[in-house]
Amino acid sequence: MSWQIPTQIELDIIAGKAQYRTFQTGSGGQSILPVPPNAYAVVFGYDFSPAGGGATVITSLTTAGYEPIFSAVRVLETQQISFYTGTDFYPFIHHVNIDLAVAPRTTNPVTGAVTEYTQFIQVNNTPLSRQVYITSDKDITITAGAILNAPVATVNAIPQTNRTPALLTYGGSAQTIPTQTNFGPTATPLQFMQPSPRDYQAFGFGLLPNGANGQAFATPDPVNGLVDFDFIIRSSSVTWANSAASRYFLNLHYALYTRTIPEQRE
Repeated sequence: MSWQIPTQIELDIIAGKAQYRTFQTGSGGQSILPVPPNAYAVVFGYDFSPAGGGATVITSLTTAGYEPIFSAVRVLETQQISFYTGTDFYPFIHHVNIDLAVAPRTTNPVTGAVTEYTQFIQVNNTPLSRQVYITSDKDITITAGAILNAPVATVNAIPQTNRTPALLTYGGSAQTIPTQTNFGPTATPLQFMQPSPRDYQAFGFGLLPNGANGQAFATPDPVNGLVDFDFIIRSSSVTWANSAASRYFLNLHYALYTRTIPEQRE
């Protein structure tokens, strides 16, 4: 997916009403995009280079199949970026491709049959682009990290309603599907409720737990939630952590307007 400058913003930049700017961050998982007083920013796109490049994990196999992905790489398969404007929260989860390859290593000297294989595993850190539209007259907080676990806490059968009609949705199908998934700390995780927090109660699935939310995103926790990339990579190899290729990089594309947001003018 790519992004482009929205037509109105492009016209404003050409007319001198706004300035095109970029903000590049990376490495540590917490950054802040400063927005000057009496101004507002409109973030309309970003380019995200995932964390975890620059190293290949090599494992041995006795057959040509694929074994479970090495844990230090697997935790980097799901990465989240979120933006907080002081009033609104925008989370974005990306699944990151893992490149796998298997090559023969040894052969039987008599029959010539391959007896062992070598498996190569590597995070594909090709940049990912996304179109967004985030407006803020306050500093924008950026949080990035990896998600390893998202345990399903509750499953239920969705009833047939006017919003979950039979045959077109899971309503009335009798299949039990996830209705509560935990993202975050074991004690008080963010509880992602489906189809929505209101429906969870209306459908008789029980009382809403603490931290109930209608969106899926991870909250910081080193075990079951959002984990800082540096913690993951440095715990595997200090040499790998010091490599620029192992770091994530995020480049925001935004327009800066030196006046108040139109919706807030009297």
